Amino acid sequence: MIKNLFLTPFQKFVKTENSAGIILFASAVFALIWANSDFADSYGNFLNFKIGFSFQDFELKKPIFLWINDGLMTIFFFVIGLELKRELLIGEINTLKKASFPFFAALGGILFPIVLFLLLNKNPETSHGWGIPMATDIAFALAILSTLGKRIPLNIKIFLTAFAIIDDIAGVIVIAAFYSSGIQWIYILYGLILIAVLAFINYKIKYSLEIGLLFGIFIWFLFYKSGIHPTVAGILLAVTIPIKRKIKFKTFSEYLKIISNDVNKISAGNKKHILSKKELKCVNNLNNLSSSVRSPLQQLEHKLHKINAYFILPIFALANAGVAVNLNASFDTSLIITIIISMFGGKFIGVTIFSFLSLKFKITELPVGVKPFHIFGIAAIAGVGFTMSIFINNLAFIDNLTAMNSSKIGIIIGSIISGLVGFIILRVLSKKENT
Repeated sequence: MIKNLFLTPFQKFVKTENSAGIILFASAVFALIWANSDFADSYGNFLNFKIGFSFQDFELKKPIFLWINDGLMTIFFFVIGLELKRELLIGEINTLKKASFPFFAALGGILFPIVLFLLLNKNPETSHGWGIPMATDIAFALAILSTLGKRIPLNIKIFLTAFAIIDDIAGVIVIAAFYSSGIQWIYILYGLILIAVLAFINYKIKYSLEIGLLFGIFIWFLFYKSGIHPTVAGILLAVTIPIKRKIKFKTFSEYLKIISNDVNKISAGNKKHILSKKELKCVNNLNNLSSSVRSPLQQLEHKLHKINAYFILPIFALANAGVAVNLNASFDTSLIITIIISMFGGKFIGVTIFSFLSLKFKITELPVGVKPFHIFGIAAIAGVGFTMSIFINNLAFIDNLTAMNSSKIGIIIGSIISGLVGFIILRVLSKKENT
C-alpha cells in the first residue's frame, strides 16, 4: 500500500493501460462472439437503435453506433489532447532531445505502413484506407509489455508511450485533413471562436469545469455540423485546460498548517453527527485549498483517464469489433492481406529503419536501459493498432460495408500477429533485470 502511494504518474498511467488493454481485448472478443452467435441480429439492432432528441424543427437523433464513435470517442480524443499537452510541456517529449528518438521511430512507423498499403492495394475503391495501418494502440501495446514484467526496463515503456503519443498526433491530423468531407468553414470558425473565448475564461478569469462542459457541448455540435469529424473538437478543447496551479506547494503547506490549527481548536467541542459552522468553514477552506494546489489539466486527466480506459474504449471495441465471419459473405481477401502486411510489416520495417538510422547518424541516442534489440520488439508491437485503426477504417469505408468488415478482420489479425511477434522477440532476447 505504501509502495503504491509513491508510484510516479507515469507508472500509474502504465498500470492503468495494462489492465485496460486486457478489458479492451475481452470486449473485442465478446463482440466477435456476439456478432457470430445466434443472437447476431440483436447485436445489429442494438447498434442501429436511434436515440436523441428533437425540439420543434430541430432534431438530433443518431444510432447508438454513431453516438459511440462521434460522441464518446470525443472524450477519448479529449483525454489524448490532455496527455499530449502535458507531455509537450512537462513530460517525456518536452525537449528536442527527449522527443527526437521516439519522433524518428514514429515517423518511420507512420510512413512505411502508408507506402506499403499504397503499393500493395490494387483496388481504387479501397485506396482511401491508406491511413488505417499507421496507428498504434497504446493500451494493447502496454498490456503486452506488462506481461513481460521486469524483463522490460521502464524506459522501454516510456519510449513506447512517447512513440504512441506522436503517432496519435499524426492520426488526428490525418483524420482532420483527409477523412473529413463537405467541410463548412463557417461552423469551424464559430467553433474556433468559442474555443478562444473558453481559453480566455479559463486562463484569464477563472477555470470552471461546468462552464467548460457547456462550451464543449456547443463546440462539439458546431464541429459535427461542419463536416470535420467532431472528435477533432476533443483535441482542441484540451488546449483550453490550464496546466498551471493557482498556488505553489509551499504556499499550500503554509495554509494547511493554519487550517490544521483551526481544526484542532474547534474539533473537541462538537460531538454531533453534523458539522458546526466553524467546522464546516474549515472543511470548505480545505477543499478550496486542495483545488488551488492541483493543476486543472492533471486533475481532469486523472478523473477521465480511467473512464476512458475502463468504459469508453471497451464500449468502442464492443461496437466496432463485431464482424460477422460468414464464409458465404462477401469479403475482400486482397484488402485483408494488404492491411495485415501493412500493419505488421510496415510498422516493423519503418520503426526499425528510422530508429537505427537516427542512431547511426547520431541525431538521437538510446534512452538509458534500452538496448538495440529492444527496438525490434517495439517495432513489432507497434503494429498493434486496434482502436485508432478501426476508427479510421469506419471513416474511410463509411459507404462500403464489405471493405469496412474486411479491413476490420485485417486489423484484428494484423494486431494479433504484431503483438505475438513482439512478445516473442522481447521474451527471447530479454533477460530479467535485478532490482
